[in-house]
Amino acid sequence: CSSDLSRHLSRQVVGPRSSPADWAVATMGHGGNNVIPNVHFRKVNGCQAGRKNRVFMRTWLDQAGRKKRRANSRKAKAAKLFPRPAAGLLRPVVHPPTQRYNMKLRLGKGFTLDELKEAKIPRKFAKTIGISIDHRRRNRCTESLQANVERLKLYMSKLLLFPKKSGAKSVKKGDTPRSELKNIAQNTLKEIIPVPKPQLRIKARAITSDEKEMSAYKALKKARTAKHYLGAKMKKAKEAAAKDS
Repeated sequence: CSSDLSRHLSRQVVGPRSSPADWAVATMGHGGNNVIPNVHFRKVNGCQAGRKNRVFMRTWLDQAGRKKRRANSRKAKAAKLFPRPAAGLLRPVVHPPTQRYNMKLRLGKGFTLDELKEAKIPRKFAKTIGISIDHRRRNRCTESLQANVERLKLYMSKLLLFPKKSGAKSVKKGDTPRSELKNIAQNTLKEIIPVPKPQLRIKARAITSDEKEMSAYKALKKARTAKHYLGAKMKKAKEAAAKDS
């Protein structure tokens, strides 16, 4: 039955009086178990054909209008916040995570409690003068701590505190005199205090004799050994001090 069916199908496809070339085309078919191609050329050069010219092209006719709207929104926000900085709260400078970005600097969420303590700013008072606080962040090195402490000190040196009310009795300790509060310009910078740009390029110089003699491997090995035997050394020193006493 299967042979009869194949003979019947071959007659339908090729015909009884076909040439060898026709047989090759009929038996070859679609090579491999792939997706049957269904190409169509409906989109001709971005649909720039006939009456459908540019029908799929996205226009940007409202670019100028959006630019004006963003500028007006910034002005309205700054006017609402006056005389406070238009950027909002002061934020720290941090290094982004991962090796790909940790050489850069950007603004973080808030200052750590250690940074506020080092700058001698109470945490409750910091919230009232526009300083952002992040109690989750930790200082992993002294350099980042000192950089943000200097940022806080610079902010405090430029800070002008307005009295809460207009009366003479409302002026409290630490408020700026009213004579200095006339014609104050608002801070409209994006970061309030600009983020410093580190100098990544190092100028070429000659290698010194001390650098030639130094071995990084030996220095690391020595530090690792000192750390390993630190407990034993402290125990021995404690026992010696107890014996002398």
